[in-house]
Amino acid sequence: MENKTDPVYSGHVVEFVTVANEYSKYLEHAEEMKGGEMLKIMQRLLPLLYLKAAMLPVFNPFFEDGNEKFVTEFDWQRINDILKKKFGSADDYLEVFDADSKEAEGPVVSSISENMADIYQDIKNFLLLYQTGTNEVMNDALWECRMNFENYWGQKLVNALRAIHMFNYSGEQIKEKAEADPDQKAEDDHSAWFISKRQKDFREGNE
Repeated sequence: MENKTDPVYSGHVVEFVTVANEYSKYLEHAEEMKGGEMLKIMQRLLPLLYLKAAMLPVFNPFFEDGNEKFVTEFDWQRINDILKKKFGSADDYLEVFDADSKEAEGPVVSSISENMADIYQDIKNFLLLYQTGTNEVMNDALWECRMNFENYWGQKLVNALRAIHMFNYSGEQIKEKAEADPDQKAEDDHSAWFISKRQKDFREGNE
């Protein structure tokens, strides 16, 4: 039986879930929108998502095993490809606040679409676990989501937001890019697929 006094039902959690749902829905229906329209929506939605994630309570995990994952590599790639095509010339930007830039001699080229797909992966996995209605599962989903926000996608969010802000006020128009080479896609290293490893390392570091 649900215990509505449990922290997993707190006001801050419910507000985060609401904004996370909005974010996921927009990305899942991105094909129906124009790139410029999507960038304007994200300019307003991403700060709210960041705020609500930063206000999540602190949770400790119940289970020793990692949380179940639902978003597949195909799902990630589909979202990324749609956004990359929609954003076109607005997609790539130079990033100095990125883990890869520490090893590089200067700024590295980053992608708004890839950042947003990475955020979607964590957010969607969280939402599907939270919607189970099982308090322990919801607790661990919140614990992992907050951990990933602090250590991973929170930085990706603010990086993407900076690039979106710059483009939205640049006066430029989006120019669509040519389709990416399928062989190149297969070679790309998508750091989003180390979420399970991040969770495992985090658990081991707290033992």
